[in-house]
Amino acid sequence: MTSSYNADQIQVLEGLEAVRKRPGMYIGSTGPRGLHHLVYEVVDNSIDEALAGYCTHIEVEINTDGSVTVTDDGRGIPTGIVSKSGKSGIETVMTVLHAGGKFGGGGYKVSGGLHGVGVSVVNALSEWVVVRVWRDQQLHTQRYERGFPVTELIAKPAEEDRTGTSVSFKPDTKIFTGGIEFDYTTLVGRLRELAYLNASTKITFTDHRPDEPRVETYLYEGGIQEYVAYMNREKQPLHEEIIYIQGERNGAQVEVALQWCIDAYSDNLLGFANNIRTIDGGTHLEGLKAVLTRTMNATARKRNKLKDNEANLGGENVREGLTGVISVKVQDPEFEGQTKTKLGNTEVRGIVDSLVGEVLTEYLEFRPQVADSILEKAIQAFKAAEAARRARELVRRKSVLESSPLPGKLADCSTRDPAESEIFIVEGDSAGGSAKQGRDRQFQAILPLRGKILNIEKTDDAKIYKNTEIQSLITALGLGIKGEEFDPSNLRYHRIVIMTDADVDGAHIRTLLLTFFYRYQRSLVDQGYIYIACPPLYKLERGRSHYYCYSDRELQERIREFPDNANYNIQRFKGLGEMMPQQLWDTTMNPETRTMKRVEIEDAAEADRIFTVLMGDRVAPRREFIETYGSRLNFTDLDI
Repeated sequence: MTSSYNADQIQVLEGLEAVRKRPGMYIGSTGPRGLHHLVYEVVDNSIDEALAGYCTHIEVEINTDGSVTVTDDGRGIPTGIVSKSGKSGIETVMTVLHAGGKFGGGGYKVSGGLHGVGVSVVNALSEWVVVRVWRDQQLHTQRYERGFPVTELIAKPAEEDRTGTSVSFKPDTKIFTGGIEFDYTTLVGRLRELAYLNASTKITFTDHRPDEPRVETYLYEGGIQEYVAYMNREKQPLHEEIIYIQGERNGAQVEVALQWCIDAYSDNLLGFANNIRTIDGGTHLEGLKAVLTRTMNATARKRNKLKDNEANLGGENVREGLTGVISVKVQDPEFEGQTKTKLGNTEVRGIVDSLVGEVLTEYLEFRPQVADSILEKAIQAFKAAEAARRARELVRRKSVLESSPLPGKLADCSTRDPAESEIFIVEGDSAGGSAKQGRDRQFQAILPLRGKILNIEKTDDAKIYKNTEIQSLITALGLGIKGEEFDPSNLRYHRIVIMTDADVDGAHIRTLLLTFFYRYQRSLVDQGYIYIACPPLYKLERGRSHYYCYSDRELQERIREFPDNANYNIQRFKGLGEMMPQQLWDTTMNPETRTMKRVEIEDAAEADRIFTVLMGDRVAPRREFIETYGSRLNFTDLDI
C-alpha cells in the first residue's frame, strides 16, 4: 500500500485555491452562517477604517440580483504597486492571503481582521467581485471572478471629490450549494450591533429586493450605553442610570456598560474584542466577572450588608439580573481560529480587572442607593442558592454517574461517549413509549417529561431545583449549577434533541424547554448542543405509495401533484404517541433520513429581548408584541 504513496501525491495549493478547497476553515461553514460571514468580513474592513478615525459612514446594500455592496468613506485601499507582490495594492489585498495593513505597518492601530485573509476569502468564494476605490481624485475599478482578476486596474478621474472603497460581490453557488440568499434580519442584527459598538459611526442598510426597498439607518451617539438600554427596554431596571466605564491602559481601550434589572434572574453579558463578538468569551469577560464579584463583595462588607462571619457572594449571585456589554480594543488580539470566537490575550484580564475595579468602586461609593439595591438583589440570589444547596450534588457528573440515580423514566443509551450520544426530550409517557421502542439503543436516550415544565424566566433558583421535571433534566444531562462556568466534559450527550408534538401545545412545551436551556445554561445553545426534531404532521397514502408531510402547505403541494380523480387517504398525527415506533424512527429519529434544526443565536440582544417579552412576568409588552405581529403570521404555514 505504501508504494503508491510518493512525492507525486503531495499537493501544493496555490493562492486562493486553498480557500475554495476548504472554505470551512476560513468562514466556519458553507451554510447560512458562512454565507453571512462574507458580508461581515467586508464590513469589518470598513469598521477598521472607522476605528482608525477615517470613516464616518458605511453603506450596505443587498442588490436585486442577490449580490451585496459595501461602501465606505474611508481612505480607500492603496492603489500603488506593492514591492513584495509586484501587484497593485488593490490586487494584493484581493488575491493574496495574509496581506493587508494590519500587521504593524502603521496602517491600523487596532483592527478586527488581524489575519489579513478577510476580503481575499470573500473574493475566492464569490462568483464575481467588483472593487471601486476613490483615491487621489481618481476612481479605480477592477473585476474578479472566483478569485482571479479578469480586468486590469482601470483608473479614471472621479466625478466627485471623495475617498473610500466599495466592494460588490456575489457568492458562488458552487461553494454555497444550499443557496445564496441573504437574510435581512440576520444582517440587521450584526449591523445594528456594529453601530452600537462604534459610537458616531453611521451605518445605512438597504435591501433592494422587495418592490419597495427597505432602508434602515443606525447611528448611536451613546454607543454601548444605548445598546444596554436597547436590550433592557422590556425589563424593569433596578437603577435608571446605566453604569458606564471607559479607559485605556497599555494600549488597550476598554468600554463597559452595566445595568441590573428587577425582573430578571440570569445575566446577559456580551463581550466584544475589536468589534468581533466573542461568543465563547475570553480574558476580557473573565476579568469583568472577577472584578464585579470582588468589588461587590468589598462594597457589601463596607456597607455592612455582609457580616464578618458570612460567606462572600458568588459571581452568579452578583450578576443575577445584570445586562452588560464589554468592548475592548487591543493592538495585537489573539483569537482562537479565524472565526474569532474567544479572546486569548492574557494581559487583557488584568487591564479590565484593574480599570473597572477603580471606576466601579468610586461609582458605588458616590451612589450608595444604587449599591444597596444591587447588593440586596445579590443577597436574595445568594439565599435562594443556599436553599437549593442539596440539589448541587445531584447535578454534578461525578455524582450522576457514581452515586445519584438517573431519573427513573430515562431510557439511557449503551455508549458512554458523549460525542456519540444523543438524548430525545419528549412529552408524556405515550410519546416516550413510541420513542423508546423506535430508537437505536446504542446511542439514543429518551427522557419523557410530564406536561409543561416550569417557566424558568419567571422563577428563582430555589423553585427551579425543587421542580421534579427540571431536576430530571439537570440530572439526566449532567448539567452544573446555574451560573457556573459551563464544562462540556460534564455533558452526558452532545446532541440534546427537543422532540414535541407538531401542534400548538408541542410548540409551547418546546418554547419552555428553549427558555430553560437559554437561561439556565446559555452555553448549551451558544456551542450548538441543542436541536429540534421535525416530526411530520401528516401521512398521505395513495395506493401502495405513502408520503410524509411536515406542514399544511407541503400537504397541499403534494396533493396537487395527483391526478384530479385520484383516491388518497390523509392521516393527521395528533401527537408523537399516535405514531408507530417504526414510523417515528423512519421520519424523525433515523440519522440517515431525519431532518433536525440546530438552535443558533444570530442576534444575542434580540434573542434576549424576545425571551423577556414572551416568557417574562410583564403582560403589557407581551400583549403589544402579539397585537403588533400576530396579524402578520400565517399559522397554517408555521412549522410547529
